[in-house]
Amino acid sequence: MKQAIKLGASMMLMAGTMVLASCKGQEEVPEPEPTPTDGPRSIFQEDPAQKGESVIPAPTLPPLETTLSFADGTPELTEAVSAELATLIESPQVEAGGSIIVRGHSDSDGTDEANLNASRERAEAVRDFLVEAGIAQERIEVIAFGEQNPVEPNALPDGSPNEEGRAANRRVEVTVETGQQAGREQTLIETLSEPEAAEAPSASPGSKPSPRAQ
Repeated sequence: MKQAIKLGASMMLMAGTMVLASCKGQEEVPEPEPTPTDGPRSIFQEDPAQKGESVIPAPTLPPLETTLSFADGTPELTEAVSAELATLIESPQVEAGGSIIVRGHSDSDGTDEANLNASRERAEAVRDFLVEAGIAQERIEVIAFGEQNPVEPNALPDGSPNEEGRAANRRVEVTVETGQQAGREQTLIETLSEPEAAEAPSASPGSKPSPRAQ
């Protein structure tokens, strides 16, 4: 009888030990502590520039280009040309302070020297208008091309004059560069045209420009 009691007590002790072990095995694994980035995010994000992160730069202001017609063959500014220049003067490109390139052109009716002079007179008329409007002359570069760069044929296929084409070629092209692009290099044709322009003889005192279209 005593042995049966001892055996029963031993079995109960073993059962209790197994239950206790089972309970310990079912304990929940502790959750990891939250990191600073795991918390709720605010809809008000910090300025990336304040964190030292790169930001997308503002777009660069493009150059402003316009073509002015001198179809009548004279260096006089028409009302349309004056209005176009007035709009150009108020542009953000001019305000940016970059250089202004004024390129004068002519048709092919006349000698090379006469056409070069005619193109220069038109370009200088545009420059003078800009200077009178308050733009520093040092910002303005005048280049005379003469008949070198036509935008339309000066003659028809049969060799006769193309009057509409010649009128289109009598023009001045203005490029207003922004401050970031003011230091551009000259093109080959611009470089070659400067000595030619410097060697061309100036008009004699008292002479008047020819009324013939060039």
